[in-house]
Amino acid sequence: MGAAFKETKLPANAPKSQKALAWVDDRFPLSKLWNDQWGKYYAPKNFNIWYLFGSLAMLVLVLQIVTGIFLTMHYKPDANLAFGSVEYIMREVPWGWLVRYMHSTGASMFFIVVYLHMTRALLYGSYRKPRELIWLFGFAIFLCLMAEAFFGYLLPWGQMSYWGAQVIVNLFSAIPLIGPDLSLWIRGDYVVSDATLNRFFAFHVIAIPLVLLGLVAAHLIALHEVGSNNPDGIEVKENLGPDGHGIDMIPSHPYYTTKDLFGVSMFLFIYSAVIFFAPEMGGYFLEYNNFIPADSMKTPPHIAPTWYFTPFYSVLRATTSDFMWVVMAGVAAYVVFIWLRSRLSYKTKLVITAIAVVLEIGMLFLDAKVWGVVLFGSSVVILALLPWLDHSPVKSIRYRPDWHKYVFILFGIVFIALGYLGTQLPTPAYTLIAQACTLIYFSFFLLMPWWSASGRFKPVPNRVTFTPH
Repeated sequence: MGAAFKETKLPANAPKSQKALAWVDDRFPLSKLWNDQWGKYYAPKNFNIWYLFGSLAMLVLVLQIVTGIFLTMHYKPDANLAFGSVEYIMREVPWGWLVRYMHSTGASMFFIVVYLHMTRALLYGSYRKPRELIWLFGFAIFLCLMAEAFFGYLLPWGQMSYWGAQVIVNLFSAIPLIGPDLSLWIRGDYVVSDATLNRFFAFHVIAIPLVLLGLVAAHLIALHEVGSNNPDGIEVKENLGPDGHGIDMIPSHPYYTTKDLFGVSMFLFIYSAVIFFAPEMGGYFLEYNNFIPADSMKTPPHIAPTWYFTPFYSVLRATTSDFMWVVMAGVAAYVVFIWLRSRLSYKTKLVITAIAVVLEIGMLFLDAKVWGVVLFGSSVVILALLPWLDHSPVKSIRYRPDWHKYVFILFGIVFIALGYLGTQLPTPAYTLIAQACTLIYFSFFLLMPWWSASGRFKPVPNRVTFTPH
């Protein structure tokens, strides 16, 4: 039998708002949810500006959903009407131009915030034990964002949207055996057409957002289960005070509520400035070719995805037939390095060697286009392995050897360089630079088990360091 219903008793002169809240709480755990997830959720007291980007990502997600709902009220997912409906939104719908620019700018802002959020995790080791699952949920969110952005990119039905989708979908045809059928299934036709637009619209508006919201909820639940990391990388829950909370922890509300509100105000200032003064951002946020209706008979001189995909797109373009010989030499050198320096078991080394031999044979017989797709996918997926690649005895960059900071700086420069090169024409010089950056990019991760554990580490304090400001 179920427990008897117990109604909260309040004084007769209690405010009506308090009575209403008590009535809801008796039937739904509203106050408990607020207190568990934020109101009385205790977090380390030494958060800095890097910890604003998680809440900003939530803000942008809400903005994208709200503006997306208003856009779908006037958008027509039809190859003959899509471009015209976007123009109608921009020119005829009251404040339609603002909603459209909020959505297009929000897409780029979303990736800026998420990339900064991931950078913070990299700097302070927020993916390390016991937060591996938080990182994996975050990585899944990142994949969903990429899918959501890709599907949404086709919807304006401009020249760059059309040809960008054509190029990216054609990549799947390079997969052996299933590639042609898979690319045909994704398009719904032999070329990007009305069928493609309709299914991309369905994925962009319904399927991916539902998955995304579920992953965000899982990300937050996992975070609040193990607790937040901090800039010192110290587990503050291990040093409890008499109240049962960590002595270096404070309630999120009101302390971090006020900090987040300040971050939100600064973000909205920048966001508004872009919307009102530079919504195209020099062609990076909205490409100029996308203001031309899609024409299947006229190819743009330079096809490139939006800027947030270009670091990985550069890896794809850098994979030429000549570069494959360099990759083969790199794989062989890596296997030798593992045999000489790794503490892995003999059986594990044999398995790695067997995999490397299969890869080497595949590189000899499969086209460079296939391996370009493999490296393109690997450059994204390898991020998920960070919790198991980083063997540093400390989490935070504050207590790592100074030269580790230069490794992180080099990685950041390489990532930005790949992003820039992906927006440019693939000249021989740019291709050579992209190939060098690709090698450095993968070396950062594949050699991380060794370089992350090398050097003289600084002693980690027992309590967090904190300076009021």
